[in-house]
Amino acid sequence: MTARDWPLIDAFHQHCSEPSMLSRWGRTGFARRDLLRLLAHAECWIGLDADDAPVGLVCVGPVSRQEGVVDLGLQVADARQRQGIGTTLAWHAADAARARGGHTLTAYTRASHTAVLRIAEHLGPTRHTRDGPYVEVHVALDLRSPVRPCSQEPATR
Repeated sequence: MTARDWPLIDAFHQHCSEPSMLSRWGRTGFARRDLLRLLAHAECWIGLDADDAPVGLVCVGPVSRQEGVVDLGLQVADARQRQGIGTTLAWHAADAARARGGHTLTAYTRASHTAVLRIAEHLGPTRHTRDGPYVEVHVALDLRSPVRPCSQEPATR
């Protein structure tokens, strides 16, 4: 994904509720400058449905100075949640991180965000660190199972 994909990213965020935006970004809007900042620090893909409509966004990038540790950022359009899109995009991101030498994938989310916690469990062995109402999940990429939960590759850009 590049800055030229801004129309897709903007269209995607237009289909996300305010609570979803607050949960993922900490605010209700996502501007072009936010995308540029994100792309400067992470590798991102947008998931598209059969009609090329954006349904999800996934990013991986370093969060610390620890070599091989990458952060997972994931958001799925509200109307498309619970359809396996997030899991498929997370597998794609984990594969990309591992191919680039990543051995650990992390995600920081609310402890009540069970969908993200379930997705992490699908990716491989996890370790959780609780921080008040939040949890940091560490997935060992070098130990994860090569068996995917679905056989279809995601359409990403």
